[in-house]
Amino acid sequence: MESAEIRRRWLSFFEERGHTVVPSASLIADDPTLLLVNAGMVPFKPFFLGEEKPPYTRASSVQKCVRTPDIEEVGKTTRHGTFFQMCGNFSFGDYFKEGAIKLAWELLTTPVEHGGYGLEPEKLWITVYQDDDEAEKIWRDVVGVPAERIQRLGKKDNFWSMGVPGPCGPCSEINYDRGPEFGAEGGPAVNDERYVEIWNLVFMQYERGEGTSKEDFEILGDLPSKNIDTGLGLERLAMILQGVQNMYETDTLKVVIDKATELTGVRYGQARESDVSLRVVADHMRTSVMLIGDGVTPGNEGRGYVLRRIMRRAIRNMRLLGATGPVVGQLVDTVIRTMGEQYPELETDRKRVETVALAEEAAFLKTLKAGTNILDTAVTETKAAGGRVLPGDKAFLLHDTWGFPIDLTLEMAAEQGLTVDEDGFRRLMKEQRERAKADARAKKTGHADVTAYREIADASGATEFTGYTNTEGESTVVGLLVNGVSSPAASEGDEVEVVLDRTPFYAEGGGQIADTGRIRLHSGAVIEVRDVQQPVPGVSVHKGSVQVGEVTVGSTAYAAIDVRRRRAIARAHSATHLTHQALRDALGPTAAQAGSENQPGRFRFDFGSPSAVPHAVMTDVEQKINEVLARELDVHAEVMPIDEAKRQGAIAEFGEKYGEKVRVVTIGDFSKELCGGTHVHNTAQLGLVKLLGESSIGSGVRRIEALVGVDAYNFLAREHTVVAQLQELVKGRPEELPEKISGMLAKLKDAEKEIERFRAEKVLQAAAGLAESARDVRGVALVTGRVPDGTGADDLRKLVLDVRGRIPGDRPAVVALFSTSGGRPLTVIATNEAARERGLKAGDLVRTAAKTLGGGGGGKPDVAQGGGQNPEAVGDAIGAVERLVAETV
Repeated sequence: MESAEIRRRWLSFFEERGHTVVPSASLIADDPTLLLVNAGMVPFKPFFLGEEKPPYTRASSVQKCVRTPDIEEVGKTTRHGTFFQMCGNFSFGDYFKEGAIKLAWELLTTPVEHGGYGLEPEKLWITVYQDDDEAEKIWRDVVGVPAERIQRLGKKDNFWSMGVPGPCGPCSEINYDRGPEFGAEGGPAVNDERYVEIWNLVFMQYERGEGTSKEDFEILGDLPSKNIDTGLGLERLAMILQGVQNMYETDTLKVVIDKATELTGVRYGQARESDVSLRVVADHMRTSVMLIGDGVTPGNEGRGYVLRRIMRRAIRNMRLLGATGPVVGQLVDTVIRTMGEQYPELETDRKRVETVALAEEAAFLKTLKAGTNILDTAVTETKAAGGRVLPGDKAFLLHDTWGFPIDLTLEMAAEQGLTVDEDGFRRLMKEQRERAKADARAKKTGHADVTAYREIADASGATEFTGYTNTEGESTVVGLLVNGVSSPAASEGDEVEVVLDRTPFYAEGGGQIADTGRIRLHSGAVIEVRDVQQPVPGVSVHKGSVQVGEVTVGSTAYAAIDVRRRRAIARAHSATHLTHQALRDALGPTAAQAGSENQPGRFRFDFGSPSAVPHAVMTDVEQKINEVLARELDVHAEVMPIDEAKRQGAIAEFGEKYGEKVRVVTIGDFSKELCGGTHVHNTAQLGLVKLLGESSIGSGVRRIEALVGVDAYNFLAREHTVVAQLQELVKGRPEELPEKISGMLAKLKDAEKEIERFRAEKVLQAAAGLAESARDVRGVALVTGRVPDGTGADDLRKLVLDVRGRIPGDRPAVVALFSTSGGRPLTVIATNEAARERGLKAGDLVRTAAKTLGGGGGGKPDVAQGGGQNPEAVGDAIGAVERLVAETV
């Protein structure tokens, strides 16, 4: 049974039994404690934590997941992988243990021809938590599993929590017996290689407190509502249903291995080392495509670094297998064709995915060359010092800065007869991981801060937003926090957070900054609002200070936003939509939005592009935007089902979380996007849009900065003033300015060259006199002196070599000249072959001189250069050189 069919049967089975099918969320986690979605229940986490009320009592999904803690083990074992699909069914206060157990058994054991997976019941083993008598009884007495195939395990294996205070409960796992060829019998308690876990049923019935580990925490009591969270690994079930040895031989990974084999000529199963590399390539390329598909771009931080690391491991392993040229394009194509049946958006976004992946491959191949040079230098330095072991910090630098995996460093060092201080490398890696873990632990406190807001929401419901049609209106204070703590009242001067039952204030979100304004109470109190946020979905929290009077919960209030500011923000937001569409028209769908910020009169827009956008294209985009403004297109918003929005071609932003109903903003026949922000009513209200330019903010991501309306006009007015001033200076019309200024710069450059030539000639004219001034120091012709200040390093070097050339070659000669340029002393010293035979080396002499000057230097035995910080020490430096020459000979 193919993976796509396993997925289809799962969703169909649970939909037929009253579950709402929830599409897979983006891999970009909508959670401050996670970089990427790493479990099937993550999108439902707010429901389990009580932060949101679920819109259904039963749900089912097949969730994309990525886990990378054991990335170094991928390929070495057949059980580790970075991307997987987690099939889940969930109950929120509906069915509990018996319902979950019966559903699981039915789906697994129902014959294939009747819609199930057709597993043999006698091959299924069950584990339950050591104290869960209820679950064991259901498996034994209701389902009919023999007692000898039910095993009890402890907290480590069969008890689940999120790792922080909150819901928790016992688990029951369903395991499949793969047969005696995979090891000894005895059930999953004895051999988890033979008895593979395929489905975990979590019975959320308790609330846990603080703890120090996965097993050490206190159970505080029962939850008011019992929930179910189950997870079945699609890849593990595919392995069983497809009759293969491991997940790498299942349909969605084997085809990638086959493509890698075709590209390298290395057959899978030929040798362990090459098998490891082929498995790494298959796993990492699939994960890379799925991440890029969900909007992740390679970078040096966060999820971008996760993508960069796995992509580079895949590319490096292809090179270890013998690939010499670019290979990513063909591997990406294979993954998209394989996974596209389950995730059609991969085919839709194929061009963007390929563009990002190819750009990262090209960047890494350049980095690989640079890193190799760094490694070669480190090897040379180690050998020069008489060492045979490359220091661990060098290996760590290559890994951390240049993306060199340790095994590549080991191999390349071995080729040059060196080993690597792996212990030192591992220590530095461990320290880095500890820092990362400490940061992750710190982030987990993010759940504790919303308690007060959640209580307000539970008591008063969500805040009604009236700002689409109103800029002011009456409301009631339903919640009040002073210094982060709920309070019944606040006084003049207090910093407060106010929750109203309804508000015209827009809470920051979707790239649009929050409204500001005032809230006036009937008592006469006034609150100056500086910011509005939604710490929990649907609850708008107005942050500000009490200017006058006393604020109390329950008071009637009148909220009014800064209208002029809002209108400027709305113009910027509408301009962002126009810019997005104009870019997509110019560059294609790869120019997908990667972020934005809309402020009064200005905006920034981030989008995907592997390279800089040509100036001519930017000019065309700006012209197109302003032509749309002149067409006076109406702007309107409509709420509709998300499927209808997609059918109409509405653009959604990568990584954004959307519900079943979405708001679609349409600008005439030009643009259609999913958006919750505020906008103008007609494009003519924007007046003018001026794109200031674009730049890179990361690998494959560009940023446009722009001005709108009056701000754009003021910018152009300033530009016009500058142009007028230039016209006056060069006596030309505006269209003549580029040519005239270019001509002036060319003349200036020619003049500078002439001055430089004249100065060099003047310096070199002194060569004959300096050569004649050579003093004899124990048979060595020694020329020392100070040339005119301002003589640069290049001219000084030419002069020194010229003087050396004027001294007969059979006479030992040392030329050491000094200058001051830019306030800093310079020296260049040269020796001829006869002097070097007597032990006089330019590098040694320069180091002595530079040390006296308060700096450093170096070079070859025949010519060297140095400098320092103290120009007053030039005389002392000349003396130091003279003494060293006398001492050496």
